[in-house]
Amino acid sequence: MIRVTNIHKKFGDLHVLKGIDATFMKGKTNLIIGKSGSGKTVFLKCLLGIHDIDDGDVDFDGRLISEMSIEDRRKLRLELGMVFQGSALFDSLTVEENVSFPLRMFTKKSSKEIAERTNFCLNRVNIENANHLFPAEISGGMQKRVAIARAIVMNPRYLFCDEPNSGLDPKTAMVIDELIQEITQEFDITTVINTHDMNSVLQIGDHVNFLVGGKKIWEGSKEDVLHTDNQELADFVFSSELFKKVRRAARSE
Repeated sequence: MIRVTNIHKKFGDLHVLKGIDATFMKGKTNLIIGKSGSGKTVFLKCLLGIHDIDDGDVDFDGRLISEMSIEDRRKLRLELGMVFQGSALFDSLTVEENVSFPLRMFTKKSSKEIAERTNFCLNRVNIENANHLFPAEISGGMQKRVAIARAIVMNPRYLFCDEPNSGLDPKTAMVIDELIQEITQEFDITTVINTHDMNSVLQIGDHVNFLVGGKKIWEGSKEDVLHTDNQELADFVFSSELFKKVRRAARSE
């Protein structure tokens, strides 16, 4: 579990995060949503330690970032898996080399152990017979699955996904959503997803945090989203006619 307490982040005179409290539960898909400029990307980077926070604290299962030494932070980073927007695979490395890269960089596993763990993760994301292909030789959906395999290859306790459905068609996006949710539950990971995809919210939103102007103004489950009385959230989620129909159908049940 990750617990965030009253975190603030400024860039000069620009106050981006304004006292956010949030809890991200283990074994759940925890979503961060909000309009462009709401602070969700900065928030995710603060959780990852890419940005230092100006005030408040982040607690990783009882370990406060503010109390960690440089060595403790280095160890924590090895527990973090990351799926980047656009996959961020190394173009010059094969699928197998991309997935095994963290193991070769940060562990002392033997070549056999690395190969076994790499193939386990590739099989788990349903990638077969592609070990020796390069990213340019596989589809965008396959690239995303390879990125997920790389993110879980170190057996992380925490998984972060930044717009994991970016650039994917709706059907492939649903497959990626389901895969992330399955992996979260199967390995009991604390997963945090930054997304603007409302299909993801209604499909896998175990817990949703809605940011507006650097503040968290609402939280709840995907079921709560459908019945929300928060007008800003309703305007954001149900801006299309399709989602308005979904909401009306849910409320009539």
